[in-house]
Amino acid sequence: MRRLVPASAILALLLPCFAWAAENQGLPEAELCARLSAGGHVAIMRHALAPGSGDPSNFKLDDCATQRNLSDKGRREATYVGDNFRKHGISSARVFSSQWCRCLETGRLLGLGPVEPLPLLNSFFATREQGDAQTEALQRWILEQDHSRPLVLVTHQVNVYKLTDFYPGTGDIMVLHPEADGTLSVLGRLPSK
Repeated sequence: MRRLVPASAILALLLPCFAWAAENQGLPEAELCARLSAGGHVAIMRHALAPGSGDPSNFKLDDCATQRNLSDKGRREATYVGDNFRKHGISSARVFSSQWCRCLETGRLLGLGPVEPLPLLNSFFATREQGDAQTEALQRWILEQDHSRPLVLVTHQVNVYKLTDFYPGTGDIMVLHPEADGTLSVLGRLPSK
């Protein structure tokens, strides 16, 4: 008599393989950093760890006390990402950020230069109907930038996903290449850990 293996057991065996494959898609870390350092590429980053989801009901953009903010682990994560950039020869960059406090703090902790707020990087988690228009405007903005220096954008999960079709973990970075046809190619992922 044949014995059937539960689907959950098979899935449990396969999940590590899927996770490994997802982590290892795209160019190697050193190559991604070399391309960023040389210019002509963009790093779009999900903010570092800020426990929770969404924002509290009393959220105010100009009041960090009403927002989800970085935890100590998130601060270490952002610092690690900046150190990793420097390890790969990127000591300065043009850094733009969502106006949310957790993104601005992530950008500052990277230590790559002044952080400029950019409303196009603001979260549309609570206003998803605006996602398409905001993403198209962000893509146009990216394409219009001077790419002679590294460009780092700090934003939110929904924004990164909408632009790249990749669901980022906290602090994850997707490296993009602006193409002549007006699209952005995803070259790979730089992990935050």
